[in-house]
Amino acid sequence: MPLTRAPINCPGETTRRRLRSLAVLELLNIPLHGWLWFGAIGLPPTAVNISGFAAFAVLLVVGAVYWALKLRQLRRREPHLPGRRQFAAVRAVLPVVLAVVLIVCVIAVAREPGAASWPGLAFAFFGALEYVNYFHVQLMHDNRADLRRLGTVGFRRAHLSRDLRSVTAADRQVRRATAG
Repeated sequence: MPLTRAPINCPGETTRRRLRSLAVLELLNIPLHGWLWFGAIGLPPTAVNISGFAAFAVLLVVGAVYWALKLRQLRRREPHLPGRRQFAAVRAVLPVVLAVVLIVCVIAVAREPGAASWPGLAFAFFGALEYVNYFHVQLMHDNRADLRRLGTVGFRRAHLSRDLRSVTAADRQVRRATAG
């Protein structure tokens, strides 16, 4: 009897399930961390803590959008990531925003160290790490294949970074073709 749909363990379906779960989990982490740190643990919701958390949350949203669009690209068999130009713009703007938030948090920690400022700095720092993880080097290694690759090859370019690199190469080819 022929199969009416792809088996669950085929690489295509496995990849789609992984991308879907990455997109959903990135979004779920925002309210989960908000509740954990500000609700359950009771960190004070100071301007510094909220701004650091907001920087962290923005990067999680960027990650969720990336994985959702990557899934769409694979489903539709599109040659390029949808929204790649917007991601390139976000890649240019976010370091400035993160730098401002980090500076504000460092100043707050220097002026009034404690629960009113340290968590904000930690959130902003983790936001900066998420930026690196998405736009430059893959820092997250949460499965055997990633850990094996890390142990044998070392760090590699982030998936979004590779997608954006292909955009710039394609843009250069278009410019050459239209200029000539």
